[in-house]
Order: sequence, then C-alpha cells, then structure tokens
Amino acid sequence: MASDLDGFAEPDAEPAPAADLEDSPPDGTEPDPESEEDTVQAEGGMAESEATAESEPEPELEPPEPEPEPEPPEPELEPVPALARFRALGALALGPLFTGYLGIATLLALVTGIAGNARFTTGGVLNAALPGWLAAHQVPIEIVGRELGILPLLPTVGVGLLTAGAASRAAARLGLRRPGQAGVVIGTAAAAHCVAGLVVALMIDAQVAAVVSPTLVAAIAATAGVTRRCGLLDALTNRTGTVVVAGLRAGAFAVVLLLTAGGAVLTFGLLTSLPVAGGLFPKGAGNAAGMLLLSVGYVPNAMVAATSFLAGPGFSLGTFTVAPLEFRGGSLPEMPLLAALPEHRAMWWPVLFVLPLIVGIVVGRRLRDVDEDPVARLRAVAVASAVVAACFVVLAATAGGRLGRGALDPVSMRPLALSIALALWTAVPGALVVWFGGPRPATEPMPGLIDAYDAYDAYDDYDHYEDEPVEDAAELARD
Repeated sequence: MASDLDGFAEPDAEPAPAADLEDSPPDGTEPDPESEEDTVQAEGGMAESEATAESEPEPELEPPEPEPEPEPPEPELEPVPALARFRALGALALGPLFTGYLGIATLLALVTGIAGNARFTTGGVLNAALPGWLAAHQVPIEIVGRELGILPLLPTVGVGLLTAGAASRAAARLGLRRPGQAGVVIGTAAAAHCVAGLVVALMIDAQVAAVVSPTLVAAIAATAGVTRRCGLLDALTNRTGTVVVAGLRAGAFAVVLLLTAGGAVLTFGLLTSLPVAGGLFPKGAGNAAGMLLLSVGYVPNAMVAATSFLAGPGFSLGTFTVAPLEFRGGSLPEMPLLAALPEHRAMWWPVLFVLPLIVGIVVGRRLRDVDEDPVARLRAVAVASAVVAACFVVLAATAGGRLGRGALDPVSMRPLALSIALALWTAVPGALVVWFGGPRPATEPMPGLIDAYDAYDAYDDYDHYEDEPVEDAAELARD
C-alpha cells in the first residue's frame, strides 16, 4: 500500500524552484562548488573574448592594384599623295647623281684653273668629270692606255654620304616606319646608279665594273641611311637575337678603332717627316694645291695601309715592302703623303702589336655582359671578328690596285692576310675576356648523403630539445 502511495504527489506540496531544478544533477546528488566556479570562469572568459573581438577593429583590406592601362595603338599615317611620292623618289634617284657629278666637275675645274701649264675649257672639264665620277665609285679607269686601279677613297666616302642623306630624307618624306618599306628607297637608289653607270660606261667605253660598283656603293649607302628610321636593327634583333646584334655593333666599333689606330700611326709618321714632306711639293701655288688635294684624297687609303702594318701583314708598293717583321726598300714617287714611309726597319716596330691587342680586349669588354652563358658570349665575339674580317678584306682590296706599269705596280694591302690577322687579333683576346670576365649562371650544389633541408630540420629539433626543460627522462627517451 505504501508503494502505491509513493507514485502520487501530495496535493498540498509546493513545487521546487526552477533554479534548484536546473542546478541539481540528474542523479540527485548535490552540485560540486569547485565545478560551479570553473563553469563561471569559462563563461566569463568567453564573454571577455567576445568583448575583445568586438572592441578590436577589423583589419583594413588593401585595395587591389589597378591594372595597367593598355598602350594606345600607334596612329596610322596618312597615305602620301602620288605626286609627293614621285617627287621624293625622283629627288632620291637624281639628287646624288647630279650633286656628285657637279662636285667632281667643280673640283676638276678648280685644279685645272690654278695649275701652271693646264688649259681650262668647259667642255674638257665636263668630259673629264665623267670618268672622275666613275673613279669616285671605285671603277678603274685608263689613262693613256694604262689602268689606274688604286683610286682615292675619300671621294667614295663623299658620294656615299650624299646617297645616305638623300635616302634618309626620302624615307622621312614618304613616312616610312617599317623594315619592309626600306626596300623602295634602297632599290630606287641602286637602280638609278646602275643606269647612270651604264650610260657613262657607254659614253666613255668603260668596262663592266662601271655598272656593278656604283650600284653596290649606292645600295650600301642607302641601307645605312634608312637603318634607323625603318628599324632595320630591331628587325634583325627579332630574327637573330640580341647576341648577334651585339656582335655586329662590337665589330663595327672595332673597325672604327682599328682605322683610328692606323690613322694615329700615319700621323706620327708624317709629323716625324715634315721637312721631307714639304720638299716633295712641286713649285707653283696651283701645282702645290693640286698635289695637296691628291694627297688628301688618298688619306683613307694610307690609313688602311697603316692598319695592315699594325696587324702584321703590312703592304707593298711594287717591290717596296713594309711590315713589322719585314722591310724591303726602294725608290718612291715624289708625293708628300709617301713621306710617312720609313727608310729602314726599326727594331721597336713589333711593339705596335699592342694596338690591335687592345682593340680585341675592348671588344671582349663590350660583350662580356651580353649574356650569362659563356658560349653565347663566345658566339658574339665570333660575329664581331667576322665583321672585322669582312670589312677589312673589302677595304684592303679597294684601297690597293694597279698603278700603270711602273716600278710601284701593283699596290697591295694584302687583303686576305689582313682579314685573317685582324680576325685573330679580335677573336683571341675578346674570347678570353668574355669567358673569364663575364657572369656565369648559378649552379646547383652537388647532391650529398643528407639533404640540406633534412639537416636543417634536424638541427631545429635539437635546438628544440635544448631549449625546453627536461621534466621526465623516461618521456624524453620514449620520444
């Protein structure tokens, strides 16, 4: 009976407070005061962390970097009218021809007018200017049935500058900007000189070289005139790479340095023989002026000969031979420029080999930073050496030639030997400089038994055990 009464609550009994019901454990035992304190501390910590999070300002996000604006396309050039195009190409074709011919005729008229025993006639000067124009383009001419093949290079430089300037102006008037457009200018200049050479050859009964040589001179000069404006070097860089173009630039610079060194040696020879050179001028103001003009015209030829002397092969005027290791004297014509030639061999001449050696070192210094790969730098030096060899084989062949049938025939700068010698003077020191003096790519370390990163991690673990206090030896041994 008592058990049945236990399942029913008394009607007069008051219900327990809600707080007591929540705090009381389910098993009916009394709550632990220490656990209550831990719960209160945890709740307080959570509240503090939430308040700290609310009080701390949120980190500001960096604004994204603005994307670079695309470069605006180059504005298209307006097409050149047909009449303006015809005028530009006509000036290119006829301008250098008439200017060069009138310049040569004026020079001949001046020399003929001031000469002592010469007879001046307008027709004679104009007729003589025709073979003179061919001679300015390095076409051998005949005088009294004898060939004159050693022609002054200074007039050739002059007509080349005229053509290059005309080509540059024509490209500017036509608005040319791309490499493919340069062919119009180069072809026009070359075709005009080819036709002019053919006409002059038929008029004076000259040889076939009267057509070939002016065409080549005009084509080379016109190419030099439009190279910068039409971006020919940039196009060459895109096709061959920067290494080849750097080699071309270094080779051209080496050619200028070598000619400068030859000019310095020539100047030294003239300064040390001024009394002899002064005695070789003929009497009379007109004759002396003509001899002075003739000597000035052959100065570039003498510079090439002096460069050949520095390189080792030397040069010869008939049986007269001059080289650092060889000398064979003889009689010379009375020309002031020839006063720079020595009368006997000197023992100190081989010291001059240091000049082409310095040029080779300069080439190497210019190319030592062109690429990190030493093999690529060697390729640039090879290109520079090829440029030097090609330029001087042409210059030496042009600077010499036949001189009638006298004792000084022929005049030879030894083109093949000169080109080989200068190629070696440029390549050997230049290759040594770029190989040992340039940067090298970073090489990876040789693999070992223990990887460097594993060794570094092991070292960090050791330091970790060193810094932490050892509380339990058994735990450390287990680890």
